[in-house]
Amino acid sequence: MSVLPNHLKYTPNHEWVYIDADGHAVVGLTDFAQESMGEIMSVTYPELGTDIAASEEAMSVESVKTATEVLAPVSGEIVEINEALEDEPELINDEPYDGGWLFKIMPHDVEEIEELLSDEDYQNQIDSEY
Repeated sequence: MSVLPNHLKYTPNHEWVYIDADGHAVVGLTDFAQESMGEIMSVTYPELGTDIAASEEAMSVESVKTATEVLAPVSGEIVEINEALEDEPELINDEPYDGGWLFKIMPHDVEEIEELLSDEDYQNQIDSEY
């Protein structure tokens, strides 16, 4: 597994998130998650404009091994989806922390992000579970 980017926050469910320059929470799957899933085959996008609660299912990602629910790490409105994944879902495998991002949320409360796991805490979770 690669080194975890330390500018991101992580969820126990293997999603990452950060706030971009526009104030949006950018969400993706961790390298650990994509490696565990195997080759990503397709994604089911959330509806733009959907108001979603933290820990609510936002979308699903299907791989050769399984279909996985992606949970919203924070509450807010879905404002953008990574349309490139429609034709190239393998970007999640190839660039999990860059081109493979999933969607963006306009958070209701940015403070929710501070409650998520640091890179060190997330790594400790992985180490203790696996």
